[in-house]
Amino acid sequence: MRSPPPLRLIAGVAALALFNLWITWRAKAIEMGARLQTAPSPLIGKPAPEFAAESLDGKRISLSDYGGKTLVATFWASWCGPCRLELPALAKLYQQQHKADSLFEILAISIDSARQNAAGAAKTLRLPFPVLLDLDNRISDAYHVEAIPVMFVIDRNGKVVSSHTGFSMTLDFMLAQELGIKNYNPVGDGK
Repeated sequence: MRSPPPLRLIAGVAALALFNLWITWRAKAIEMGARLQTAPSPLIGKPAPEFAAESLDGKRISLSDYGGKTLVATFWASWCGPCRLELPALAKLYQQQHKADSLFEILAISIDSARQNAAGAAKTLRLPFPVLLDLDNRISDAYHVEAIPVMFVIDRNGKVVSSHTGFSMTLDFMLAQELGIKNYNPVGDGK
């Protein structure tokens, strides 16, 4: 006759199941918030909050490093489905249009709580632009990030000129237009 499982095992499985439910609910709530958010960012027309963070390659990167360039800052996480759709579109635009003398830069700011999660996703997605870590959510808090993906376009003078929450199939076209890229062709090689 088999003995019943130990109470500790049952409690552990129950706790794991509850945690899994909670984390799934939290992820979905953030993604749904992206779909439901209609109010423009309170940062539009204002100076972008300064930030400095470590990139996945160990460099310290700050907003002021990009003075004189238009900066696209996108907030994302490895577990976010819409982010995993947005980032490849941004990567393709970047690979086609970004040159050493380009007047724009894209930064992907990960809100993952663990470096290895962001690093794994960045490697899988083959992100060609800098990926910054916001492990303590200081940057996302300063930018009032309530849902992801969310992207901010910061002009050459450091002012937030637009923000886009959620993923759109036409994101790359909208962004190309905002960056002043003429004749953008997502299928072509950009030459």
